[in-house]
Amino acid sequence: MTVQVPARQGGRPDKRRAISEAARRVFGREGYVRASVDAIAVEANVAKRTIYNHFTDKEELFLSVAVEGADAVTAAVRVLMERHLWKIVDLEEDLTAFCLDRANAITEFPDHFALVRTIHAEVTRLPAGVLKEWMDHGPPSAHQRLAPYLRRIADRGLLEFDDAEKAANRLNTLTMNDVLIRSFYGAVPLPGSAVEEIVNDGVDTFLRLYAPAPSVPAPSAPDNRT
Repeated sequence: MTVQVPARQGGRPDKRRAISEAARRVFGREGYVRASVDAIAVEANVAKRTIYNHFTDKEELFLSVAVEGADAVTAAVRVLMERHLWKIVDLEEDLTAFCLDRANAITEFPDHFALVRTIHAEVTRLPAGVLKEWMDHGPPSAHQRLAPYLRRIADRGLLEFDDAEKAANRLNTLTMNDVLIRSFYGAVPLPGSAVEEIVNDGVDTFLRLYAPAPSVPAPSAPDNRT
C-alpha cells in the first residue's frame, strides 16, 4: 500500500517546517527504526502533540521528509540540465560540466544524503509504501528525467542510441553513481581531483559508447577518360 503525501492538513506552516527539518536530521543521525517522535519533538523544540497535528505517525513523517528532500535535489538537478544540456555548444565539455556540477551538488544537501544513507542501511526494515514512494521520487528514477535531454541531443545527430532511458542510466552509472558510492553518499567527501577524474573518465566512456559512427565518404567514380 502506498503511503500518501503530503501529510495531513493542520497546524502552522512554520511549525511544520521546523518539524521536517528536525526529523530529517534525527532520521539521518539515528536511522528510521531507532528514531522516535519524542526525539524529533525535542530537536524541533515543539510538543509531541504538535507533530501529530501535522503528521499521522512516524512513517508518514519519514516519507514526507524523504520525498521533500528528493524533490529539492531533483529541482536543483533540473536547473543544471537546463543550463548545460539544453543548448549544446561542445558535447563533451557540456556533459562534463553538467556531471561535475551535479556531483558537487551533493554537498548542498547534507541532511538529505544522510537520510539516503539511512534508506540504504535499513531498506529491509522500511515500510513497503515508503520505499515505493522513494523509488518514484529519488535517485532510482533520475535517469527518467535525464532521458529527454539526451534524446534531444540525439535528435541533433550528436548521440546515437535506441533507448534514451538506458543511455541516461549509463551516464549516471559512469559518473554520478561512482561519486555517490565512493563518497558514501556524501559522508566522506571526495577531493575535487577525484571527482574530476571519475567524471572525465565516465563522460569519455559514455561518448565512446554513444557517439555516432563517423560517416564514410562514398567511393569516387572511376575516371574513364583516356
